[in-house]
Amino acid sequence: MSADTHRHESAVARYFEAWNAGDPQALTKAVAAAWAPDGRYTDPLADARGPEEIAAVIAGAHQQFPGFSFRLSGAVDGHHDTARFGWELVSEADGSAPVAGFDVIVLADDGRIRSVHGFLDRVPAGAAG
Repeated sequence: MSADTHRHESAVARYFEAWNAGDPQALTKAVAAAWAPDGRYTDPLADARGPEEIAAVIAGAHQQFPGFSFRLSGAVDGHHDTARFGWELVSEADGSAPVAGFDVIVLADDGRIRSVHGFLDRVPAGAAG
């Protein structure tokens, strides 16, 4: 495993810790560990800058999909300061994954995320609004 591979996989692990944080205090801490202070998150449904806005996007996903968690789908692929990976939003009750996509992240020098460019591959009807 190269140093870059370890750096990418560590950043993605912290990313999923943030997306799966269970309470507001844990979410705030996980977002600070995963994103640089001036970090950004964008996908077709959100454009958030800074830890408070990013935490609000994540909290909104938990409100819309209670009882679901995010998981990595496949391997993390990256080079230099950029990595990409697939993910699914999985029901803890039945294992279904109604939402899936892939993200491209750019890392800051300290290994935290500078930006996320998210793409949605599968979204249930009515979830986009």
